Amino acid sequence: MNILFIGDIVASPGRRAVREIVPRLRQEHQIDLVIANGENAAGGSGITEKTAQEIFGAGVDVITTGDHVWDQKETAGFIQKESRVLRPLNHPPGVPGHGSVILQAANNTLVAVISLQGRSFMANLENPFLAARQEIGHLRTQTPVIFVDFHAEATSEKIAMGRMLDGQISALVGTHTHVQTADEQIFPGGTAFLCDAGFTGPHHSVLGRDIEPVIRRFLTGLPQRFAIASDCIRLQGALVQVDPATGRAQHIQRVSETLAHS
Repeated sequence: MNILFIGDIVASPGRRAVREIVPRLRQEHQIDLVIANGENAAGGSGITEKTAQEIFGAGVDVITTGDHVWDQKETAGFIQKESRVLRPLNHPPGVPGHGSVILQAANNTLVAVISLQGRSFMANLENPFLAARQEIGHLRTQTPVIFVDFHAEATSEKIAMGRMLDGQISALVGTHTHVQTADEQIFPGGTAFLCDAGFTGPHHSVLGRDIEPVIRRFLTGLPQRFAIASDCIRLQGALVQVDPATGRAQHIQRVSETLAHS
């Protein structure tokens, strides 16, 4: 089976890329399940019910998030009832929403998806390593196909998580830095790994934002308004082929598709 993972969707340009590119990719690669990180989908920070439904309507099956998940006021309300929008699993008990979900892919295989958030240089949530171990032990009683989005800053934290989970999950793909890495590989136990999927949005930018205000901030240290950029829109992520019987990854490749007329 083929699983497409889409790196951080940034605002309306990113949503446009998803609308226009995902249907073609689903057909070309016979994709059975699409997962996308949507924590920057609403205006570049957070996610709303409206933007989530737009992303689902474009062919995405599950939306993961990260440290910006609560940036929109309405999120805590709708995320509780929409199980396909995940907040990081390692939030403290009692936080609204779900950290994982199991759903049926197009080929009728049950697939588990987990959203995790790192702690190095980020908010100090519960230990993601302990949370992952516990949750995966539960999920593996229902399906061997498990996909993890690890939203983290440090490459060492992402690699360590991937190594720890090797042989227990099908794939771990990192998000958060918005810079696609070139370290795609399959670990000895059969887990596909990519340190960062990159981002989906305007790439003539600084991580999706207009260039000049970011430079002025670095030059002066003064607050600036970081508007969303608009040029060179790309969809980035990874395509992972998985054996549905064993859950072992068979192939992983990076995806970077430029939107025409962007």
